Amino acid sequence: MRRHLALPVLLGCVAVAAIASWLGFAAKLRSSGAPDVPLELCSREAPFLAENQAAMDRMMKDMTIDPSGDIDRDFAAMMIPHHQGAIDMAQAELRHGQNKQLQRIAQEIIVEQQQEIVAMRFALNDPLPPSASAPDQPSDLTASATPTSGAMMIAPNRMHRHKEP
Repeated sequence: MRRHLALPVLLGCVAVAAIASWLGFAAKLRSSGAPDVPLELCSREAPFLAENQAAMDRMMKDMTIDPSGDIDRDFAAMMIPHHQGAIDMAQAELRHGQNKQLQRIAQEIIVEQQQEIVAMRFALNDPLPPSASAPDQPSDLTASATPTSGAMMIAPNRMHRHKEP
């Protein structure tokens, strides 16, 4: 692997390890029948865990690139799907979470990561996705949960929605 790819790959691996650890812990709670975790909570948690796993799988697939020889383009090609993965996980929190503080943080993650995706594409003179409002309520996410294809860089990405400044 080329040296310039090491830091983004390392960051991706750290993120994957942290989330995999959390998912493993959640799976153990579900399968252990722990008395502290009501059975209905485990079944309510299943869609959230499935969405997060799908987001992680998509992110890891999309972060895998063939080096182009352009460090900046390769960096953006890996970071854009990484940011999209954060957006997808934040949307799952908005759909399934109950904690208002965490939902506000998830909303901030969505907006900030979308802005950074746009900034990276702009820096590379790549086409920007069409403008659209970011979903800000769990009910808004249901309508926009179906992925659509947007502008592509080296690795395929989903459309990234962002709020107008």
